[in-house]
Amino acid sequence: MPFCPDFVIQLRSPNDALKTLQEKMVEYIDNGTRLGWLINPQDRQVEIYRAGQDKEILDNPATLSRENVLPGFVLNLQAIW
Repeated sequence: MPFCPDFVIQLRSPNDALKTLQEKMVEYIDNGTRLGWLINPQDRQVEIYRAGQDKEILDNPATLSRENVLPGFVLNLQAIW
């Protein structure tokens, strides 16, 4: 049975190639994922992928929240940075 989650989060490790993770996020969105967060500690950036929208890039956000896929959820990024 084909299955795709509504939400995906990826945390880039020092050994991960950013381009590979970005391609993977696009693949998730193309296959039905509604929201994806790619957290890049090396550059202190978060790339937000949403179905039907362009990628959004946030520089050094303190938290991630306000998404309709995760109502009420807040991710504190201070421990990651």
